[in-house]
Amino acid sequence: MTSTAVSLVELGVVFLGLGILGHLASKISLSPVPLYLVGGLMLGQGGLVEFAGVADFGEMAGELGVVLLLLMLGLEYTAAELVTGLRQSWMAGVVDLVLNMAPGAIVALLLGWGPVGALVMAGVTYISSSGIIAKVLSDLGRLGNRETPVILSILVIEDLAMALYLPVVVAVLAGVSILGGLQAVGISLLALTIILVAALRYGHVISGVIDSPDRESFLLKLIGAALLVAGIASSLQVSAAVGAFLLGIAISGVTAENATRVLEPLRDVFAALFFFVFGLNTDPGSIPPVLGVAVALAIVTSATKMVTGWWAAKRQRIGPLGRARAGAALIARGEFSIVIAGLAVASGAVDDGLAALASAYVLLLAVVGPVAARFIEPIMRWLRRGPAPASASSRAGA
Repeated sequence: MTSTAVSLVELGVVFLGLGILGHLASKISLSPVPLYLVGGLMLGQGGLVEFAGVADFGEMAGELGVVLLLLMLGLEYTAAELVTGLRQSWMAGVVDLVLNMAPGAIVALLLGWGPVGALVMAGVTYISSSGIIAKVLSDLGRLGNRETPVILSILVIEDLAMALYLPVVVAVLAGVSILGGLQAVGISLLALTIILVAALRYGHVISGVIDSPDRESFLLKLIGAALLVAGIASSLQVSAAVGAFLLGIAISGVTAENATRVLEPLRDVFAALFFFVFGLNTDPGSIPPVLGVAVALAIVTSATKMVTGWWAAKRQRIGPLGRARAGAALIARGEFSIVIAGLAVASGAVDDGLAALASAYVLLLAVVGPVAARFIEPIMRWLRRGPAPASASSRAGA
């Protein structure tokens, strides 16, 4: 077969396989992210079969997947909601940042990956998965719970923090000086401020430019605007993902609702490819040496997220059960952690073991997070009741 034919066959197998994995994940009520990663690990270098023909297409599709992921994340929030969430929960955001960045940074330094590796791993362990958490809250019927606004406020602050963190990471990975890094932060802050102000005052104008009664025209303008903004952001050494996120914030009202509806299938397809490609570029043989570290890191950062959610919910005078649900909901890591690790690996500025550790870590918490959220309530009820008292017959036998 020609190289084109081979690539088409491999792409067909990949898409079909990802569809089967996604269906399996929905059947067992888990996020498909870990299964997509495993699929990539199995078909990459060192896997069961090596699919070399999908690499070039996969890389570009993965980049588009990141842009669409962040664009739709921005569409979920209005500028007013971001400002309100920041005002109400900024202290919880600080606690979240300190507790959950520190473990990743410490592990990277202990493994000898230096300050750059520490910066990257700090982001990997810090950011919760908005996509997984939103799905879990919806599946469990907790969107109307008292603790849900607390969870969403923390996620909003994390997303805002990423708008500042990602440009710094991109600059550091590119070997830019401290002055250059500060310049990237300044540009990101300026862009964030301009977008928020524009969204608050002129969101209807931006939405009107993109909106169209014709679905095809609407979709083309929306994707074109997202790629244009992402490309300009990238040329300014600000993450393309941040550019897409800010554009999503600027789109509001009915236009945002329509955009979410038409983009969702595309987002799912290209996001799946992004996670698959990350797994494809990770040698499965590199995971066993870091698996113990990944498990330890997962245990520690699950505990720190529990503390974050508990403390934040307690400040809002929510009861112990709601505090526990808030903490458990925040455990899951996913898309952003992989985005950060992917940027680092692509730059070649970090140790190859970082990709393996990030993969194993996300695999663990993308599974543990939804399971913890599902079972934390019965566990808390059991703890509050205490173990059942011994029966008379068992006491007599003792």
